[in-house]
Amino acid sequence: MPFALSSAAFAAQADIPTRYTCHGENLSPALQWTSPPADTQSLVLLMDDPDAVPVAGRVWDHWVLFNIPASATSLPESLPKEEQLPDGSQHGRTSSSQLGYSGPCPPSGQTHGYVFTLYALDTILDLEPRPTKAAVLTAMEGHILAQAELVGLYTSP
Repeated sequence: MPFALSSAAFAAQADIPTRYTCHGENLSPALQWTSPPADTQSLVLLMDDPDAVPVAGRVWDHWVLFNIPASATSLPESLPKEEQLPDGSQHGRTSSSQLGYSGPCPPSGQTHGYVFTLYALDTILDLEPRPTKAAVLTAMEGHILAQAELVGLYTSP
C-alpha cells in the first residue's frame, strides 16, 4: 500500500467545510495517513495555497508542522496552536507569522486549492523555534523518503 494522506473532513479535490476556514471556526481538520516507509524517523506536514500567487505575490503558507513522531498515523481535529505539542511535534510560522493552523481564506468569490503535503523523513529536524516553511524545507533536503498529498478546495463567500 502506498504512502497516502486523507481526511475524514473532506475528500481529495472536494470542498473543505467552512468550519476549517477563516469564515468558520478556523479549526485544523483531522488528517490520517497510511504506509510511511519503515525507516521513517519523523514526519512533516505543510499546507499551502499556490493559488495565492496572483493575489499575495507568493504561495501562502497556512500550516507548518514538523517532527511529528514516526509512530503517528493521524492528527486530531483542532490541534492547539502551540509551539510544541505534547507528542513532540513542533509548529513553524505561517505566512501570517503565526504558529499553528491558519485556515483557507481566499479573496471574496475566489476558489483556491489548498495543498496538504506530508513528508516522511529519515531524520528528526534540529531547528530553531518557530521556523519558516523555507527553513523547514532546507532542513529536509536529502532526508525525504516519501511524500503524500491531499488537495482541498474552498470558495470564499
